[in-house]
Amino acid sequence: MKSWMKKTLVISAFPALLLSGCGNSNQAANTAANADNAAATPVESAASSGEKLKVVATFYPMVEFTKQIAGDHADVVGLVPSGVEPHDWEPSAKDMAAIQDANVFVYNGIVEEWVDSALKSTVNPDRVDVQASAGISLMEGVEEEDEHGHEGEAEEGHDHESTLDPHVWLSPVLAQDEVKSIKDALVKADPANTTDYENNANAFIAKLKELDEAYKTKLAEVKRKDFITQHAAFGYLAKQYGLTQVPIAGLSPEQEPSAEEMANVVEFAKQNNVHTIFFETLVSPKVADTIAKELGAETDVLNPIEGLTEEDIKQGIDYIDIMYSNLDALTKSLKK
Repeated sequence: MKSWMKKTLVISAFPALLLSGCGNSNQAANTAANADNAAATPVESAASSGEKLKVVATFYPMVEFTKQIAGDHADVVGLVPSGVEPHDWEPSAKDMAAIQDANVFVYNGIVEEWVDSALKSTVNPDRVDVQASAGISLMEGVEEEDEHGHEGEAEEGHDHESTLDPHVWLSPVLAQDEVKSIKDALVKADPANTTDYENNANAFIAKLKELDEAYKTKLAEVKRKDFITQHAAFGYLAKQYGLTQVPIAGLSPEQEPSAEEMANVVEFAKQNNVHTIFFETLVSPKVADTIAKELGAETDVLNPIEGLTEEDIKQGIDYIDIMYSNLDALTKSLKK
């Protein structure tokens, strides 16, 4: 059981957490519940009194997508603070209270292992809950590192814990599906402003379509298709554009690869003439640095966009900006 659950029992007003489990065991049930929820009769408009919707979203991509759709009709609050990696983040009693009181709660699914228990402990029949990844065909991943170059397949002789890959927001195509799901939730919570939500969603989807075209065009010109990245966040992006992701670690960036696994990555890089080892912004780059030093290769950022840094915020950088930066980094590396 997650440590946050034990802490919340002591300090919060949500003792029902004791009765619920963490992890992804209820993922299928959540997806089915979302489908039922979307089909239900729309709730009374939360903005009918002139007040803005209160929307809580879990981490940065969900916050950004929701803000783009909601415009001026909602106050959107993100739970995971800037600069914090969301995979192991745990909600406080204050966070749980925010979820309890929200008109709409937006989450990706799978990344937030605590969501199943949180929803059971913050029952609010008037709140619209939306799992943005519901309805998307999710890829299998591995919780520990697999045999490099064959993502999703466990190494022979090793017992790996399989799970679903949550990083759908890194595909400009699948991100459009998430935007549509979030738009539907806002419309259900506030039908009076349906036209604005639909127009805002369509405008953002148009930007995602332009992003997709840019990826298709630039990546069609590269010489190589393999790239080495710090953790297995780019499976959907790689699949979308015919690339092969070779992750140093598994789905969680906090995993430490073994010496043997690092040696496998080094060997792969040598055999496939890989000159760049990608790292990311919210976790230590020491593993990527170690491998790059061994190879005499350079390092560069490939950002899984799980959160913004303080510097990103100061510069006004957003999801679209980072996706274009990722494209530039990939193109530069794969042309070598």
